[in-house]
Amino acid sequence: MPNLTPFSKLDKTFDRASELKAFDQTKAGVKGLVDSGVAEIPGIFYCPPKEASNSIPEETHLGVPVVDLGDIDKDPFKRRQVVEEIREASETGGFFQVINHGVPVSVQEEIINRVRRFFEQDSEVKKQYYTRDYTKSFIYNCNFDLFSSPVANWRDTIVTVMAPNPPNPHDLPQVCRDILFEYSKHIMKLGELIFGLLSEALGLKSTHLVDLDCNEGLRIIGHYYPSSPQPELSIGTTEHSDDTFITVLLQDNMGGLQVRQQNKWVDVPPVPGAFVINVGNLLQAKHKVLANREGPRISVASFFSTGRLPTSKLYGPIKELLSEQNPPKYKEITVREYNIYFAEKGLDGTSALPHFKI
Repeated sequence: MPNLTPFSKLDKTFDRASELKAFDQTKAGVKGLVDSGVAEIPGIFYCPPKEASNSIPEETHLGVPVVDLGDIDKDPFKRRQVVEEIREASETGGFFQVINHGVPVSVQEEIINRVRRFFEQDSEVKKQYYTRDYTKSFIYNCNFDLFSSPVANWRDTIVTVMAPNPPNPHDLPQVCRDILFEYSKHIMKLGELIFGLLSEALGLKSTHLVDLDCNEGLRIIGHYYPSSPQPELSIGTTEHSDDTFITVLLQDNMGGLQVRQQNKWVDVPPVPGAFVINVGNLLQAKHKVLANREGPRISVASFFSTGRLPTSKLYGPIKELLSEQNPPKYKEITVREYNIYFAEKGLDGTSALPHFKI
């Protein structure tokens, strides 16, 4: 590993750009640092204590509701009840968890296990997939915004686009190849269901968001958060809001996800078998992941977004919901325009949406 300056030794000679480059060239990620026995976080990973704080949030009535989707296709009353729960959760916090969603627990466990196995396999095998070329079918790296964000996050990541054009299976690592296809099949079905419920919560026909192709693109992102020697000075994922229509998140049992509600950080404790649904930048729902002395923590995020597709379709405020009393606040833009700005901005703790206000 390169000789990275520990946080306690930072001085005016610290060359952040050079150390970021040296770290990236190892292709070993944060796990490589941990495996090398690092006892103190390198300066490039330093996060101000206020942001990195892993103190228990204040006692609060706020929280992320758990919505039971069981029997909603058979029981109209239950469906109306679920739609109301989702509407309230989306209006107030932008996050909710779902259970009885139809995705087998065995599939959830296998995707978590296979993501773990990818990161914990021999480093030389893993390095062949390390890249910052997002046209590749399968990407492994550390921090997509490593060179642009003010804080490097204590995590490693894999990314693959599974829809609308699935990758060639031979381009995916054997260790997680089959489960990525199996998992994506289930997530696409769940995504269509969630978009239908969100459409109904907006008072629209159930196919409205699907008709806008909101479920057309699917990106699967696996995060690996190694244990941190100084969790109070590092962060798993910086405060941000997702550049998606919705995100379907699967957590392992470690915890660490927090969401911002009414200027308070609220824990999202793992619920066995549940998915966390995040309405993304539709509501600027901000969240972060704390670093932890224990680890690793594994999560799999499924991003519904057409951002990497060459489409000219414009998205903006839903016309059926606009009026003289409720005029549009944002421009119509392509998702690609939004994603390009989001990537350039990086995870700097701010939302990308204000940039597109009218």
